[in-house]
Amino acid sequence: MQVAVLKETAARESRVALTPDSAARLVKSKLDVVVQRGAGQSAGLSDDAYAAAGARLADDARSTCADARIVLKVQPPADAEVALLDAETLLVSLMRPGQHQALAQRLAERRVSALALELVPRITRAQTMDVLSSQSTVAGYKAVLLGAVELGKFLPMLTTAAGNIQPARVFVIGAGVSGLQAVATARRLGGVVSAFDVRPAAREQILSLGATFVAQDAVSETAETAGGYAREQSEDERDRTLSAIAAHIKDVDLVITTANIPGKAAPRLITDAMLRTMRGGAVIVDLAAENGGNCEATRPGETVKAHGVTILGPLNLPATVPFHASQMFGRNVLALLQHLVTKEGVLTVDPSDAITGAMLVTHDGRVLR
Repeated sequence: MQVAVLKETAARESRVALTPDSAARLVKSKLDVVVQRGAGQSAGLSDDAYAAAGARLADDARSTCADARIVLKVQPPADAEVALLDAETLLVSLMRPGQHQALAQRLAERRVSALALELVPRITRAQTMDVLSSQSTVAGYKAVLLGAVELGKFLPMLTTAAGNIQPARVFVIGAGVSGLQAVATARRLGGVVSAFDVRPAAREQILSLGATFVAQDAVSETAETAGGYAREQSEDERDRTLSAIAAHIKDVDLVITTANIPGKAAPRLITDAMLRTMRGGAVIVDLAAENGGNCEATRPGETVKAHGVTILGPLNLPATVPFHASQMFGRNVLALLQHLVTKEGVLTVDPSDAITGAMLVTHDGRVLR
């Protein structure tokens, strides 16, 4: 059975869906892996590395997809790529379900089955397939580095010939995977770190990383959904959260915001009024920029200043660490394929399966979500 790995064409995308180490595992399992030439180049992965792993190289997207039973991508396919997919092909990629209905319809019309990597269920069996978690790890790490570069202060405490330098104060809002990685990274860089999340379970995780947990009074026992995400807050809960953030944010130097609600716009947690109270030269890195932003002043893809505060709205941060982001992404995809393909090399796309069924966007000529 042939597995195709396409070169990404989307703007700002430098990752690849499968790296040579994961390709070698598939080849060892008797799968025929075909990689489009240059697919890994932006991530520092040469065609020779894929060839050494046992993959075959194809000159363009059309020849890569020819006879493929499974097609792997990072970003959703462009129209020209959809046209290359034969009926009964399985597409595995990020899909942004609910946002790209026209794409889903085109895939259904071609009878392509599409698995959205964003929809890997949060169950124990699927942890090794969780692309969102692996890529959020990258984003949380890189967000702190971006903030440290923009901040006009050192993060760690320093003792110098010119006297002692006090450490910067870092505040992380949202303690999911990206938030916890931001906490850990800021701590490694020597910042004095505090963090906040509405979910009770987050408190222990934040404290375990050596950070201070902020605003225990704003935590709700019912804030977490069955999937492990934060639910949308009531008006009263939101008022308490904003009050807690406002009281704390005026004394910090660097803020990393990571709060997202699946399927909804990101909650606005930093208002213009809060920006006015912040220290001059403070920096905010808004990891929710792609979903509208947690800060009122955020502009997706831009760096702006408001009331003496610098606000960064980075897009697709994982792609700025392409080597390791691709390596982690590829291992997630490998684990998924090992779930879908039997030892005899037979692909099974079963809508009743707890993992497959949760991820299917199109199947049997129908749009499922």
